Amino acid sequence: MLRNFVFDLGGVIITIDTAQAKSRFVEMGFKDMDSRLDAYTQQGYFGQLEDGSLSAEEFIAKASEETGRRLSFSDCKYCWLGYRKEVPQRNLETMLKLRRSGLKVIVLSNTNPFMMDWAESNDFDSQGHSIHYYADAVYKSYEMKVMKPAREAFSFMLEHEGIKPDETLFVDDGQRNVDAANSCGIHTLKAVNGEDWTQKVLELAGETDGWK
Repeated sequence: MLRNFVFDLGGVIITIDTAQAKSRFVEMGFKDMDSRLDAYTQQGYFGQLEDGSLSAEEFIAKASEETGRRLSFSDCKYCWLGYRKEVPQRNLETMLKLRRSGLKVIVLSNTNPFMMDWAESNDFDSQGHSIHYYADAVYKSYEMKVMKPAREAFSFMLEHEGIKPDETLFVDDGQRNVDAANSCGIHTLKAVNGEDWTQKVLELAGETDGWK
């Protein structure tokens, strides 16, 4: 029986727009963004920000040096939030349905302090709630110091939550991440950015007329 539901953030809970993110970085003076950003993993010091080996302050310093202008936290946040396209209400409602039914909801994301400054604020859903309103726990790559698809990311989450892989469903839009979770014994569902995965998740959770 599935008791735990783990969701990726970008491409699952929120719809992402990689082209818009690249455009914002270029607007701010960055170069070669096609080779540094994609929907799943980042390269160079952009990747170091997300694996936790580089702090937000160190990222700002490197970014300022690269662009030749003194950038602020807000400048960098503006660029990273280019990834944010939509926060579909159906996704948030599904997470709440699961929680209200006594099931555990977890977020496991390759992310960074700029994205999470928004996600963990009351601006997240435009209704005054942060992502923590919808999840029992949020695991961030830069805090864990490990990124998906490394098995250690899943082991870290399983151990800290005290949950069993065979009672856990992981939803992600990256095939490598799905494969890695499978190798840990976790049930998986591959989502497609922008497509509705909610009914499938509720079915796997054992949807009944009693969903609140």
